[in-house]
Amino acid sequence: MPLQIIRNDITKVKCDAIVNAANSTLLGGGGVDGAIHRAAGKKLLAECMKLHGCKVGEAKITNAYNLPSKYVIHTVGPKWHGGNNNEKTMLENCYRNSLLLAKENKCDSIAFPLISSGVYGYPMEQAFRVAMDTITEFLDKNDMLVYIVVYDRNAVSIGEELYCSITQYIDDNYVEEHKSYGYRNFDTLQRDISIPMQTNTYEDVRSVPLDDKFLYEEPADTTANLSEIVDMLDESFSQMLIRKIDQRGMKDSECYKRANIDRKLFSKIRSNPQYKPSKPTVIAFCIALELSLEETNEMLMKAGFALSHSNKFDVIIEYFIKKGNYNIFEINEALFYFDQNLLGA
Repeated sequence: MPLQIIRNDITKVKCDAIVNAANSTLLGGGGVDGAIHRAAGKKLLAECMKLHGCKVGEAKITNAYNLPSKYVIHTVGPKWHGGNNNEKTMLENCYRNSLLLAKENKCDSIAFPLISSGVYGYPMEQAFRVAMDTITEFLDKNDMLVYIVVYDRNAVSIGEELYCSITQYIDDNYVEEHKSYGYRNFDTLQRDISIPMQTNTYEDVRSVPLDDKFLYEEPADTTANLSEIVDMLDESFSQMLIRKIDQRGMKDSECYKRANIDRKLFSKIRSNPQYKPSKPTVIAFCIALELSLEETNEMLMKAGFALSHSNKFDVIIEYFIKKGNYNIFEINEALFYFDQNLLGA
């Protein structure tokens, strides 16, 4: 199941379990810890008092009480002391043990804050990378919907070099839409829909001799050939997707996990040849299958979409495909940073 980065207050996220970046006493504190205790109510504190604290890197579970989730999983992150005191391993353990505890309690979904990135001083960019790497490693072998909850896009850093490269590509390729008639200029529109420019003038058309037979002949009986027309219809998006998966020699599970797509959604697509997916879902599968730009446009057309330089989301996708970078989580980090929709469920 997929990994999603969302901007929200973690106390308002509806899922099976939310993770509390707690202190070792589990008795509440500041930041996320204090917010969760306030939202859950006094019963959470009463239950936490029975747990007798928690060691760094470990995790313990309680009921969620007034929160919209079922459980709160409390984990104690490491304090930052320069990075040479086993901080990374302890932070990885926070995520890994929380996920295993959620799995043990049959949770289908879980939401994490960026553990240790607040008053504990863990550099935000490094904390985010540990979270992403540890969670994706877990999801490679397990099915669970995982949210990383942040307050704003600045919590996600994509690195200065990548940021500059994407920004330059957007500047070079992004075309603003003209306001008149809701379209860009005609030349650009002509290129986007890939049809040749018609150069015939009125005189050109007038000079073509007309055939009387053309003017007066009875129209053809189109209904008689309806079955033939139906038989000639192209394969659907769903059929093309399954064919591409088979051609790549991939398992279904490998494909939908690489696409960051929920297993149930994939089952719907596979079982319904006429399924109409969203554009991000189509692109997610293109990324999973590592399709070229031409192949990506072909698959998008099956679902009634196309990539356009008037859409910043499309330009960023094009950038990653041209660079041969098909890591969907890295693509989503960039999309999130540039305030665009994410790929996957």
